[in-house]
Amino acid sequence: MNDRSPWWQRGVVYQIYPRSFQDSNGDGIGDLKGITDRLAYIAALGVDAIWLSPVYPSPMADFGYDVLDYVGIDPIFGTRDEFDILVATAHGLGLKIIMDLVPNHTSSAHPWFLESRASRANPKRDWYIWRDGRDGGPPNNWLSEFGGPAWTLDPLTGQYYYHAYLAAQPDLNWRNPEVAAAIHDAMRFWFARGVDGFRLDTIQHLVEDEQLRDNPPNPAYHASQPPTEAVTRLYTVDRPETQDVLAGFRRVADEYPERVLIGEAYIALEPLMAYYGRNGSGLQLPFNFHLLTTPWRADALADLIQRYEALLPAGAWPNWVLGNHDRARLASRIGLAQARVAAMLLLTLRGTPTLYYGDELGMTDVPISPEQVQDPWEKNVPGFGLGRDPVRTPMPWGSGPHGGFTSGTPWLPIGPDAATRNVAAQSDDSDSMLSLYRALLALRRREPALSMGNYGRVEAQGDVLIFERTHESRRLMICLNMAGRSAPTVVPDRADILLSTHSGRPVVAAAGAICLEADEGIVLAVA
Repeated sequence: MNDRSPWWQRGVVYQIYPRSFQDSNGDGIGDLKGITDRLAYIAALGVDAIWLSPVYPSPMADFGYDVLDYVGIDPIFGTRDEFDILVATAHGLGLKIIMDLVPNHTSSAHPWFLESRASRANPKRDWYIWRDGRDGGPPNNWLSEFGGPAWTLDPLTGQYYYHAYLAAQPDLNWRNPEVAAAIHDAMRFWFARGVDGFRLDTIQHLVEDEQLRDNPPNPAYHASQPPTEAVTRLYTVDRPETQDVLAGFRRVADEYPERVLIGEAYIALEPLMAYYGRNGSGLQLPFNFHLLTTPWRADALADLIQRYEALLPAGAWPNWVLGNHDRARLASRIGLAQARVAAMLLLTLRGTPTLYYGDELGMTDVPISPEQVQDPWEKNVPGFGLGRDPVRTPMPWGSGPHGGFTSGTPWLPIGPDAATRNVAAQSDDSDSMLSLYRALLALRRREPALSMGNYGRVEAQGDVLIFERTHESRRLMICLNMAGRSAPTVVPDRADILLSTHSGRPVVAAAGAICLEADEGIVLAVA
């Protein structure tokens, strides 16, 4: 690794959920101009790229993940001109822009689908997955991720169409080369406008079994689980042909300099490696979500890091995620004290980290009353805790009305602690979560061992996770206490403390041993 490595290897990605970042026109929904107005904050934070959840025209059945036009901007968010201004302003601040791309499905109101369902003979019929029913019902037992059958009968033509998610999100047929060409052209449209990469949505669902075989029953299923887990998704997820689709995306990206493709696939580590592609011909960064589900213990995390590194194909670059718009907030999962330790973990591991907006403030899941629910998943499958509204609430910028997010009524409620947990309050507090993130990001930028280096040892000493990062002659040691009690820790005889998650700790030399406080992490420079 050297200083000429691609920006997406050296950099840090910051995810923005546009509806909730900053509203500029008082309608209660965040927009592109609002994001542009806050770019200086993002640049000062110390990240390198912004990933925007979808801003395409959409009926908003799934809040933008039901696309109506792959080359437009929904008026809720602004205009293409305002998008161009955002890109230009971001680039002027040294920030890259990554768009969300939803290749698995469109909106049922998309012109392609309207043509496809017009008749069985329509030229776009095969752009989607249509099949005759079986025994008076759907073609097979496939289930929608959002509840119920994954097939909907279309009365006009008497056939069923497949949708892995909502009926309003029909799946595209990626065995049809015309579909690939259309999506590839949409990618080129945005690349030509200066977009630096795409995050590809739900890529494990891109291809289904051509024979439409029933998914086998899940022998471990019980009634307390969501209904969709009643079957094992053998024939609807992670099919071998998926890799050919991803290679096609990569060929398009490689037509442009230093573009990156990131992929969402909630699958085990072993099959995830295939998403890098044969000889690196797939995605540069298939999202590694395993920090979201691994037990928050030193031994479990040490094992995860070692297994992930051992599985990576030759030349593949790692990445790590601790939060996103679909999973509970970090501070709600592990508590605010350990969220500080988690920040140090994420920003010192080898690979590209992705931060979720508001995690740098320690935002927690916001309670959503039944009448406030927006998320179709919660509406369709209530009672299982699947709703994503609590993690998508507006960013609190100050202590004023609605946290400075909007002058109107916010589309989701602001967190109850927004008066104190906001950007303005934390900016002036050296002990705040925001100050810690800024310090960690600055340290990562200063230290090639963190942004580009390799690992030394990785191990657990009781409750303490320890790993080393090296670059040329520089050697750093990261010690993370994963427990709420102090932990004596063996360190080298000559080591200087560069940063602690506890701002009160003196930055001094350590000699052979150090007692980590409860919920403390430190970065040491080893002589």
